[in-house]
Amino acid sequence: MKLNVILFVFLAGFIPVHAYAQLSKITPGEYISEYKDLAIKEMERTGIPASITLAQGILESGCGNSRLALKANNHFGIKCHDWNGKKLRHDDDARKECFRKYESVEESYRDHSDFLVSKSRYASLFLLDPDDYRQWAVGLRKAGYATSPTYAEALIRIIEENKLYLLDQGVEVPDHTIHYAGNLKPGPVKNSIQSKRKIFENNRVKYIIAKKGDSYFSITEELDLLPWVLTKYNETSGNRPVSEGQVLYIQPKRAKAEAGKKIHVVKSGETMYSISQKYAVRLDKLYHRNLVEKGTEPRAGTELLLRGSVKGNRMPYHIIAKDESEIEEEMHFEFDLE
Repeated sequence: MKLNVILFVFLAGFIPVHAYAQLSKITPGEYISEYKDLAIKEMERTGIPASITLAQGILESGCGNSRLALKANNHFGIKCHDWNGKKLRHDDDARKECFRKYESVEESYRDHSDFLVSKSRYASLFLLDPDDYRQWAVGLRKAGYATSPTYAEALIRIIEENKLYLLDQGVEVPDHTIHYAGNLKPGPVKNSIQSKRKIFENNRVKYIIAKKGDSYFSITEELDLLPWVLTKYNETSGNRPVSEGQVLYIQPKRAKAEAGKKIHVVKSGETMYSISQKYAVRLDKLYHRNLVEKGTEPRAGTELLLRGSVKGNRMPYHIIAKDESEIEEEMHFEFDLE
């Protein structure tokens, strides 16, 4: 026994570094356990579903076992393009192609998010429902992220076999000890935002409540968000001041309200915008679902659909035109989260 150990230690000194990776390859379960918090952090920062990020990492890096991952910390196969950092030459579609090299895996994850956000060809993805991983996968393929015609199907299979979609829904995927573990039990997701500010959730969308002295800039800096996140996700202008008590979503609102909340009866003073904020439903989806022209407002007593679709070709209740001279008001309210 001792002789075998000594022999192993002696021979180990002559084994190349890359050979160690071959002796103990990272499994999909180990990869998910190791990097799921990074994926959640990027989802909170940019709105890219954590399931998509993890699935791409698994697929592009071979669960962190690829040469690019081992030598360049590049888990997403992103090529140099306009990159000014370190580089690694690697055979891909052609010989000796240029790929980005990172100091850490975390830097790779962050750059992957920034890459998708900064390229106009991916802009349509950020209009999707944030937990619609299937459309995200299809959209990435159509936008040309990868040349494989089965890229979307591969991502979807990884997500569904490992139940990664739970992360998009605010549910923890338990530590994996075997490949494609089943019978996963849900649990709370650890908040990866490094802030003392309390994070709330409505319709599975995280939000904060503004404090006195807050501004879009100060909140963006505190929560390490991209500059456009607060204004885009809250469908408002960054030029408007932030008021104490104002609800601000830090993830994209959804296409429909949560189950059990199908109809909202409009109260006096409510607007389509305030209703969309109340239920964490995108304003354009609220207009579209109710066949209402954008820029119009419902009378008190109007029933608005929050889920499902309108039967017929018009709203069955009166709609009044919005006064163009009216200044949009930020509505403050308490959520009913029964």
